Amino acid sequence: MPELRKDPVMGTWVIISSERSQRPRVFQNVHTKTTPSLCPFCPGNENNTPPEIISYRPNGTQRNQPGWTLRVISNKYPALIVEGDLNREAIGLYDKMHGIGAHEVVIETPEHNLNISEMTDEQARDIFWAYRERMLDLVKDIRLKYILVFKNHGEAAGASLEHPHSQLIATPIIPKRVIEEIEGSKHYYEIKHSCVFCDIVKQELAMNERVVFENESFIVIQPFAPRFPFESWILPKAHLASFPEMDPDKYLLLGRTVKELLKRLKMALNDPPFNYIIHTSPMDGEHHAYYHWHIEVIPKLTKVAGFEWGTGFYINPTSPEVAADFLKKVKIEQPVSA
Repeated sequence: MPELRKDPVMGTWVIISSERSQRPRVFQNVHTKTTPSLCPFCPGNENNTPPEIISYRPNGTQRNQPGWTLRVISNKYPALIVEGDLNREAIGLYDKMHGIGAHEVVIETPEHNLNISEMTDEQARDIFWAYRERMLDLVKDIRLKYILVFKNHGEAAGASLEHPHSQLIATPIIPKRVIEEIEGSKHYYEIKHSCVFCDIVKQELAMNERVVFENESFIVIQPFAPRFPFESWILPKAHLASFPEMDPDKYLLLGRTVKELLKRLKMALNDPPFNYIIHTSPMDGEHHAYYHWHIEVIPKLTKVAGFEWGTGFYINPTSPEVAADFLKKVKIEQPVSA
């Protein structure tokens, strides 16, 4: 069974999950096409994955069979497992608990090489709607305190399979980085009586130096103090702490917004490896009204080295103003709908 262990100095938790070492490393290169017949995520290979948790499919097609447009499955090599009790215990000054949680994979499309940037608006919407569905279901498990949705695109970003997919991990503790973001938002609210992310949206729109693009519901910016070159944030203009509580009508536009940003990054930076992460309010029973959910997109263009590991500072060779201007000038096609 996986274990969660706490660093007594920094207060951070790590997951010890030896089962993960058994994962296949079939990913060769983000620009190299692998054979769909060997891909466990391609239609016809459903028996090579765990049973689907949910799927989107036309009427008349059967579960765990071809015919789907999107599938959510349990990760075959999970970092955390659903079965069991937490059994938290102390060993002297050390704390540990069983690795209880959920680890799921969203297989975003049956097409082996169709990435979000090339999808229709509806296909992109369905990915984010699937995240919403799974979050609303997992929040019912009182053992779980946080749900992180993330996507690794490209081997350098951590993807072990080429087929377009993203992941969801639910944990029994709130990650330290999320706690810091929540506490920072709360501290700002106590001083300014407003949401720091809402104020970022207002100031960035007024200054228009780091805005890549906007629409009626979302703004895409290069943050003022980015850790990495071309780090991008997608912020909803309306204040809302929790991602799955967003108005259902907004998910189509969110899919279109993510599509456009990824298309710009792909064209400007030659399809770089990237990660995106949805930051949302914890499901710890508290109402974090001062928080504001958002998506962070991080292209893998530089490496974290000794200085960064030793200090927690990041050295970014590209200013956000230059990055924003560069991405603004990328010419893309108009959004596509089915």
